[in-house]
Amino acid sequence: MPPQRPLLVSRPRLVERLEQEQNGKLTLVSAPAGFGKTTLITAWLAQPDAGSARQPAAWLSLDENDNLFPRFFTYFIAAAQTVYPELAQGLLSSLRMSPPVDDGAILPALLHEVATLDRPLLVVLDDYHVINNKAIHEALSKLIDFMPPTLRLVITSREEPPLPLPRWRVRGQLTEIRAADLRFTVDEAAAFLQQTMGLQLDEQAVALLENRTEGWVAGLQLAALSLRDEADSGSFIADFGGSSRHVADYLLEEVLLHQPPEVQAFLQQTSILERFNAELGDFLFGDEDGPPGDEVETGLSAVASSRSLAILEHLEQANLFLIPLDAHRRWYRYHHLFAQLLKDRLQREQGQAQLNTLHRRASLWFESQGLIEEAIDHALQGENPDEAARLLATVPTDSLWDQGNTSLFKQWGQLITTESLLRYPRSLISITAAYLVTGDIHLFSSFLALCEGIDSIYGEY
Repeated sequence: MPPQRPLLVSRPRLVERLEQEQNGKLTLVSAPAGFGKTTLITAWLAQPDAGSARQPAAWLSLDENDNLFPRFFTYFIAAAQTVYPELAQGLLSSLRMSPPVDDGAILPALLHEVATLDRPLLVVLDDYHVINNKAIHEALSKLIDFMPPTLRLVITSREEPPLPLPRWRVRGQLTEIRAADLRFTVDEAAAFLQQTMGLQLDEQAVALLENRTEGWVAGLQLAALSLRDEADSGSFIADFGGSSRHVADYLLEEVLLHQPPEVQAFLQQTSILERFNAELGDFLFGDEDGPPGDEVETGLSAVASSRSLAILEHLEQANLFLIPLDAHRRWYRYHHLFAQLLKDRLQREQGQAQLNTLHRRASLWFESQGLIEEAIDHALQGENPDEAARLLATVPTDSLWDQGNTSLFKQWGQLITTESLLRYPRSLISITAAYLVTGDIHLFSSFLALCEGIDSIYGEY
């Protein structure tokens, strides 16, 4: 077991959950890199009143070399023997023989040995995401299905393990701690920055850092490391993001560069989006250059089913800083720091022209779905004010009253060039009306003057 880190932040809300669920078969702690999965379990087991006092714990830290079936269970048994030295000695000897015991005989023998225990045993499998051997997954599933009540497993993983989690969830045999649970609260962030990192920051600075990192402990730690070298902490915190050197290096080395080229390309191209789904990802990531066709309007295209949807499922299973925005897992966004890193990398590698092309395609898709606000935003980000003005001209003026969009209309009025507004003069009506509604008479008069003499919009409002 890794040693407990000094000056840890106490997390009683999570320790209490681990304690309350001790009757379950499996505890899964699954979250992206740097969310403190291992740290949480070691801290829990080190609690004087926690499970370690009643349930001795064996620890197995896994790596890529443990994908051999006999080796995995050899280490599993060896870890258990650190708690119960007499456990499965005969089976362990058989596994070390040449040739080793048949794979099919290992699991029944192990179950028999564990069933003889008269005291509880907890086994922690740390970094289970490195295991990709299907036979190991199947054997571990059977072990969990049939293991006696004296045995309990804890798995930490960066990815969703390919185990029958829904079945165990329905049966009440699964305890889950996810990234949303592991995110630091503002109070926990303050304690971490002060106790662990030795920084004295005011409440506003802590709250801003917690918001920027979305409670990601590695992000807080990287920010704290950078702050030690900053003379102006206020400016640094205000500008802190995914392009900060320590954050970028960590995310590149631990996350992005481990992905296949197609996934990296998808991540970068969809990073321009505040939210997205499989259909939008497919249109943005595809080769078509025209407006979306019927396949976008009627549902997932065949390509989306095999490409974008498959990539999204991979990203979610891999816990790649992908955050679902609804219960049906239709819409997603990226963690803010991760999205910023991806956008910076996209612009650096492909240039502003490619970003403009992607924003233009996103604008087309959102327009096809009737999501005009997002279509306008992407037209502006793609440096296409004419398109933004055309779209704005399609927005009913009465939406000012229905949705309280006056601030948004005024913002567009500042971002869309006068030349573009004059090419689509009906867009002027919405902006002029927004300034009238808010009583900004000076700017109202300025935009009203632009409307004068344009016969096509007389009587519009």
